[in-house]
Amino acid sequence: MKMKAVRYYAPEDLRFEEVEVKEPDEGEILIKVEAALTCGTDVKTFRRGHPLLIKETPSGFGHEFSGTVYKVGKNVQNFKAGDRVVAANSAPCGECFFCRHGQENLCENLEFLNGAYAEYLTIPKRIAEKNTVKIPDNLPFELAALCEPLANVCHGLARTPVQKGDTVGVMGIGPIGLMFCALLKLKGAHVIAMGRNPLKLRLAKEFAQADEVIDLTKTEDVVSTVLALTEEKRGLDVGVECVGLKETWEDMFKMVRKGGCIHLFGGCKSGTKVEFDAKRLHYDEVKLISVFHHTPKYFREALDIISSGKIDFNKLITARLPLELACEAIKMHANGEAIKVLLEM
Repeated sequence: MKMKAVRYYAPEDLRFEEVEVKEPDEGEILIKVEAALTCGTDVKTFRRGHPLLIKETPSGFGHEFSGTVYKVGKNVQNFKAGDRVVAANSAPCGECFFCRHGQENLCENLEFLNGAYAEYLTIPKRIAEKNTVKIPDNLPFELAALCEPLANVCHGLARTPVQKGDTVGVMGIGPIGLMFCALLKLKGAHVIAMGRNPLKLRLAKEFAQADEVIDLTKTEDVVSTVLALTEEKRGLDVGVECVGLKETWEDMFKMVRKGGCIHLFGGCKSGTKVEFDAKRLHYDEVKLISVFHHTPKYFREALDIISSGKIDFNKLITARLPLELACEAIKMHANGEAIKVLLEM
């Protein structure tokens, strides 16, 4: 059986082709992709490749998706043709040192899945078993496809000490930052969102319901601006950095109060050196944390949140393009012209 698919050949070289559909082996499931979304990781991969997602070329591309089970492999018990499902882009082994210590996101043998920009996708056995779930009949496929990025945020927020009434600053309001803002509001936090892009600034209010929105293009001293918005200018109870730059990491350190916490969620490129005042780190008891990726627990939690209808996730899908225009969709995402682009099959 043939299908249309977007294939990665080299940095900035995506091709829309007709390829063979991979039949499901034992334990695998073949799905008809109903919705696929763009992601910041896709942008990075498009620009320079990816050591984990692109192990050979040509390769499938894209990892945020949902679909309908088309065929199942031998010994698959939990799914049948016609089931509406969403799958994560990875699954832990459950046996290595980190899995045994409850840190499945750091699994030494984490299996990744790429190739959602296609009419069909074969889900490997481990991901089919551990990180594929059925979705409610009334949940649109495009919203279910948001489970993977939201699972990262669920994981990050679960490990961040936020209490009802806390003032929390979120630096960087792309899809992940906007999701952080929205979930923080659900927890009862007072949210200060910081960003530059007009579309993202608007959605910080309309989607995430942030209490304060700071346009960094119009702010000379963001640290002073944020401090002025906190009680007696003490600083943030919690700061969440979703950019991944040396300067924003350092700014967040200056914005939090004594005893506050900084969540460095945005990953800097390898080799980046960051400077913090060691005196303040120790004597002001400023806590630094970082969280990477997600686990099966948080993938399911993300689906529950989306299904609850408490947040209007439709607002994050700001553009729709046919699958053959995937390259244009990635560029729109990279240029800040869209939050999420839905690729229609």
